[in-house]
Amino acid sequence: MSNIAVIGSGTWGTALAQVADDNGHHVIIYGHNPNQVNDINNNHKNSFYFGDEITLSPTIKATLDLSEAIKDADIILISVPSAALRSVLSEINNLLDHPAIFINTAKGFDTEKNQRLSFVFKGVIDPKNLKGFVSLIGPSHAEEVIVRDTTCICSVSLNEEVAKYVAEVFSNNYFRVYLNNDEVGSEIGVAMKNAIALASGILEGLGFGDNARAALCTRGLAEIVRFGVSQGGKPETYLGLTGLGDLVVTCYSFHSRNFSAGLEIGKDDSAKHFMETNTKTVEGIRTVKVIFEMALAAGVELPIINALYAVIYGGTKPSELVGALMTRPLKKEGK
Repeated sequence: MSNIAVIGSGTWGTALAQVADDNGHHVIIYGHNPNQVNDINNNHKNSFYFGDEITLSPTIKATLDLSEAIKDADIILISVPSAALRSVLSEINNLLDHPAIFINTAKGFDTEKNQRLSFVFKGVIDPKNLKGFVSLIGPSHAEEVIVRDTTCICSVSLNEEVAKYVAEVFSNNYFRVYLNNDEVGSEIGVAMKNAIALASGILEGLGFGDNARAALCTRGLAEIVRFGVSQGGKPETYLGLTGLGDLVVTCYSFHSRNFSAGLEIGKDDSAKHFMETNTKTVEGIRTVKVIFEMALAAGVELPIINALYAVIYGGTKPSELVGALMTRPLKKEGK
């Protein structure tokens, strides 16, 4: 039995806490909202995110005290938005007095330096306290995991022994964890698919059908591969769970915040209202900017990302860009 501290009481942190508890591990969730913490401890629910229908295991505990959450932790699982990652890790680093395995679940880029998230963990946490680092990522919606729907994801680490240990901690008859050592490719895949999911939602909002969405996802995958390989990722990674798998689940599900954000933008045929009123974390919005700038510097052609950048940051109407993408010079599919 491992002691697992889940940092973040949102949907994904709660769902993974339930998985680990199902496997017999001791789990404590750290949250900053007293109502949520009390709900977990007293009612065995996280009603703010899952309503009253979902009951959590009574052995899952929650706390408002970060030091209490991590004091005996063998594993510290971080489930916070990428924008909050650096500050949360800094706080943990100041409190932690023993080595632990850190797990990242976020999919995006560091907001301060535009780095992949593994760089943030390895740069902020004191090496003497970083027993190992894993990204637990892949095609997964918390709303399905919490009701124990069948799910497969990846334990991604440069250290195969640590990756295997984490996979064993979380794997069971409804939650299967594969091993993956392509840190670069996996992190880029799960981040960049958020941008393509925005485009998928936009097409839905504009009223396009299945043919257009299929074309978008396929050509979006081509852009993910092209950019990811340019950054050092392995081509085969993008045909796996952290590539094609995560792309499919995000581009076709109303559970996806990125798809839902794109849907709103498409219905308005403009990103203006969404950008002015959105209060939720939509990782794809910032990912578009990061990938656009990195691809420009690397000389990598990404027409879909360029179009998304024009819509979100340039004020261009999405409907105007569909035609522009469709009438680009013809070329071989693999290019």
